[in-house]
This record gives sequence, C-alpha cells and structure tokens, in this order.
Amino acid sequence: MNRILASLVLLSTLLAPRLTSAQQIIYSDPEREDNRRTNFEIIGKINGNYLVFKNNNSNNAICIYNGDMKLVQRVPLAFMPDKYINVDFVAYPDYFYMIYEHQHKSIVHCMAVKMDGMAKPMGEPMELDTTQIGFAANNKIYTTIASENKQKIMVFKINSKNNKNFLFTTLLYDAQLNVLDKHRMYLPMEERNELFTDFLLDNEGELVFGKFLRSGSNDYISRVTLVTKDVQADSFSVKDIGSADRILDEIKMKVDNTNRRFILTGFYYKQKRGNIEGLYTVVWDKGTNTRLKETVAIFNDELRALAKSSDANLKMAFNDFFIKNIIVKRDGGFLLISESLYTTSRGNMFNRWDYMYNPAFGPGFYSPYYYSPYYNPWNRNYGNYATRFHAENIMIIAFDKDGSIQWSNIIPKSQFDDESENLISYEMMNTGGELHFLFNQYERRNMLLNDQSISPEGKITRYPTLKNLDKGYDFMPRYGKQVSSWETIIPCLYRNYLCFAKVNF
Repeated sequence: MNRILASLVLLSTLLAPRLTSAQQIIYSDPEREDNRRTNFEIIGKINGNYLVFKNNNSNNAICIYNGDMKLVQRVPLAFMPDKYINVDFVAYPDYFYMIYEHQHKSIVHCMAVKMDGMAKPMGEPMELDTTQIGFAANNKIYTTIASENKQKIMVFKINSKNNKNFLFTTLLYDAQLNVLDKHRMYLPMEERNELFTDFLLDNEGELVFGKFLRSGSNDYISRVTLVTKDVQADSFSVKDIGSADRILDEIKMKVDNTNRRFILTGFYYKQKRGNIEGLYTVVWDKGTNTRLKETVAIFNDELRALAKSSDANLKMAFNDFFIKNIIVKRDGGFLLISESLYTTSRGNMFNRWDYMYNPAFGPGFYSPYYYSPYYNPWNRNYGNYATRFHAENIMIIAFDKDGSIQWSNIIPKSQFDDESENLISYEMMNTGGELHFLFNQYERRNMLLNDQSISPEGKITRYPTLKNLDKGYDFMPRYGKQVSSWETIIPCLYRNYLCFAKVNF
C-alpha cells in the first residue's frame, strides 16, 4: 500500500507541471462605448496592468485592466486633440511612451508623453518635431520605430517633393527620450519605381532598410540595395546586395543583434510569370559593412508536397505563400514562417498582389513609409465584387547559420471569411521552448480558437481545446499581442461589441 501511495504521489508530481501549464482564457466585459468600429491598439503589460488604447470617433481613451481582465479605469486622454493623425506606443515594464501626430492649421506636430501603469502622464506632452505642409499634402508625416531591446527609439520623416532625391530627417532617442542624434540627409532615388522595405533599428541605434526596384507597381523586384545610417553618420551608406539577375518576389529583413548582422530574404523565381522556386537570402555583416553570405535554398518536391493545398500542383505550391515572421537564433541561424494567403471573387480568382506588402510612396509632398498597427475593419475597398479572404497552411523552415535548410514542417489549416479578414490568419506566441500558433478553425460548425506549437526540433504539438472557450466570442488573433513570456491579449467580438481575452500559457 505504501508503495502504491508513493507511486501515485510521484505520478501526480510529474504531471503537475503539465496540468498547471494548461492554457486558460480570461475575458474582459464588453463595454457599451466599444463596438466593431472601434480602433484600438494593445499597449502591453505595465506594472501588472494590461493597457489598451481605444478611439471612437473623437473620443480617445486608455482602458486599464487588472489580472482578471476587469476594467479598473477608463482614462480619457484630455491632452490629446480629438482628431489625431497617428499614434504609436513604446512600452516598458513600468511606463510607456505615447507618440502621436496631429495637425493645427498647416503645421503637423509630433508629440510625445510619458505615462505610468495607470495611464497618468509623468510630465507634460513634449513636442519632438513640426512640419509645415501644403493644402493637398498627405499629413501622415512621422514614423516611429524602436530597437529590439527598446533602448533606442527613432522618429523620422521623409520629404519626397523631389522624387529623385528624398530628404530624410531622423531623430534618435534613448529609453528616457533624451536626444542622441538628429540629422537631415538626402537619399538619391535613381529610378522612378524604387521603393522601400521595412525600416528597422538595431540595438546600437543604427537605421537599416532596403531599397528595391520594381519595373511596375505589380511587377517583380530586379535590384536590391541595403541602406544604413550609423548613429553619428551624417549620410547614408548604400550597398548593392548582389542579387544579380534573380527575380525576387518580396524582401523581408531582420536584425540579428547578437551577431551584429542583417538578414535579407525573399522568395525568388527563375523567370517572370513563373512559379516560386525557393528562398534567396543575404546575410550582411554590420562590422565590415559587406555581404557575409549569399544562399539559395531550392524547394524540393517533398517540401512542396508538404506545403501545397489539396487542389494545387507541386510547381505552384508556394505561389500563394507570404513571409510573415523571421526569428533569429543565437547561433546565427533563423526560422522563417510563411502563410498561404489569397483572395477569390467574381472578377478575380486569385490575387497575390492584394496581400503583397508594398510600402510604395505616393505622389504627395510628404509621403513617408507608414504602417499602422491598428485594427481597422474599414481598411479595404474592393469595389462591387464580393471578396472572400483565404488563409491556409503555415510553413515553418529552419535554416542553420550557413543558410542551409535544417528541417521544415507545416501547421495545416483552412480558413476563409467573406468581406473581411479580421477572423482569419494567426497570432504567434514565443514561450521560449516553443512557438505557439493561435488561430480560428471550424469544428462541428463552431469557430474555435486552436493552439498548435512547434519545438526547436520541428515537432508539431496540437494542444487540446483551450479552457473557458465560451461560445459567442469571435477571436481576432491576427491583432493579438504577446505581453509577457506566458501571456497574450487577443481582441474579440461579442455580439458586435469589442472586448479582450487574456490567454495564459
């Protein structure tokens, strides 16, 4: 009997970590002021509270939720103009910065205010910069980016009045918003169809982005250059990455702060109007400002069979895949995560370019690269055609430090929605030992939030249904945000009211 009791105690001890680590969902209560038209941004976890910025027409507020997702306080932002142009947040464990942009007459003001975990200003709003614009100009002027460790923040604007020579104004700050550097620099634009990739900031404060050429707005990339600006530099360093005659689809970039490198990667074709053949990658060494490696990973039939949908042939298997995430490993290798995305309609059965991230510059006087992290249900216009959005398989490929494929695997899913893409796609959660992918999937006519993970060795684990998965809540995982190593906040709709769910891992 004693042996049996001892065995049961040992078994319960071994199972305890798995039982206590089961995912659990805690919902906030729907608020009368918030509905599916509400714009919002999840700020993060500040001093144990969960903060969300909300905008309803001219009403701006920050909602504070406690650990049980109960509303502690809804704080109106009295200092903020009713009509703002843009707002960004940089969050830290015990405070955050709100950097916002508004226009008064012909002047656009870029302001910043430091706030605590109860959304109380820790000082007066501070003016960072101003810009005078013309009557018909685009008033979205400023872009805010932060380094991975959030010890460097950059606010910049681009004057594109001269389409052959863009004027950049960069303002670099530390974590206390002290000015570290301010410069005005010109960047020659040799061709009319030259565009930019994502703008990134490394932990040392260096600005990096790619400049590429498209022969047309919906054509392939034929030339790529890497553009960098060191902290004290008063000019850009522009280097050809040497993509040669390869036809590239889209370029994604990632900063490898551990190894002081930049990774540029993209799918490539052998010929125009052909099929995606594989992945082209360039690793750029920051110290020497030279290309360290160039690799081409060809997708074999085994990988294509894994990636393709049931009605696609092997050659076309990757034609609707888009790179969504790049995760750098300490040894210099990286994980590339892509997703199958496409649209169908009466007038167009497949539209890759609709999903292509194309930060093209418009014809305005000031037309900066601009990306809003907002959820906005009215951000697309497809004319009179009924559009169906599709989000299917997730492909994960692991590369070693030399750019060779180590392993690959797929998380199968099939999602679609009509006239909106808010409920499809996924959120990725990095818990250190696993990457979790949260997405909606129909099961027995009910849309349920699924959790599947992948290990560092490429093993897929499908977890059981999440606890407290109540009916009536429609999750929007693509707009979720990880707020700690074990928590994420996912927006959802309940009877057309906006609310939020905290998922504990």
